[in-house]
Order: sequence, then structure tokens, then C-alpha cells
Amino acid sequence: MPTTQIKRKSKLLFCALGLLLPGTGMNCFYLRGPTSLWAWLQLVALLLGCSGWIILQGAELNSVVGWILLTLGFISLEASWLTTIAFGLRPDQRWDAQFNPLIAPQQATQSGWLTVLTVIFSLVFGAGVMMTFLAIAFEQFFIAQLTEARKLSQ
Repeated sequence: MPTTQIKRKSKLLFCALGLLLPGTGMNCFYLRGPTSLWAWLQLVALLLGCSGWIILQGAELNSVVGWILLTLGFISLEASWLTTIAFGLRPDQRWDAQFNPLIAPQQATQSGWLTVLTVIFSLVFGAGVMMTFLAIAFEQFFIAQLTEARKLSQ
């Protein structure tokens, strides 16, 4: 009688994928497989964000479409780091109940310092990228406002 091996989902691997490959949806693909809608949305948004960056480089940061597409990519990155934080801080029993319901008790998830470090670095990178994005976006907004004000005053 063949026994089927139960594939155990690792919280550390999920968090590492979210930290190191943000926006690609690889962490969600790891949990749910190719049917994960959230993973596909992240991947498409990241690709749109990359095309927005290319558009902005060509337009010297002066393209509404480029900024909209770049914002989608930014949201994809931030969503990846946020899910890493949320799932990384989830209690191990709750993780196993949702993603490893059929594993033996001796195979239960035991988060260690590496999982905690992925959560910490996801928070650091997420906050850093968010502050950088917002600073550049507001700078460009105010530069555009000053340019329009100068046109009106002449």
C-alpha cells in the first residue's frame, strides 16, 4: 500500500521568499500554487511598475501614466513585505492549522530567529521604500506645482 508524503509548508521559506523576492508573488505561489490569484496580481503589478519606471526615465519623471504604473509596482512590493510581516508573526499553531493541517505533531512548525529576522528586515525594507517613494512623489508634485505657478505669473 503506497503512502502519500504530506508536503509541509515552511513559514521560514514563505517569509524568505517574501523578503528576498518582493512583488513577484513567489511566497504566495509557494503556499497556494499557480492558482493563487494574489500571487498573479502581485506579479502583474510588479511588471507594470517596471514598465512605469522605464516610461518615467524616458519622460524625465514627467508622465502621469508612468507614475500610475510605478505606483502599482510599489504597492506590489509593499504588499509582499506586509504579507511577510503578517504571516511571519502568526502563531505557529495557527500557521499549521491553516497550511499544514495533516502533519504529525512532531513535525509542527517551530519558528526561530531566522523567521523573526525576515519579519524585521521586511519591516525595515518596506518602511524605507515607502518613505523614499513618498518623498520622491511629493517632490515631483511640488515641482510641477511651482512650474505651473511660474507659467501663470508670466
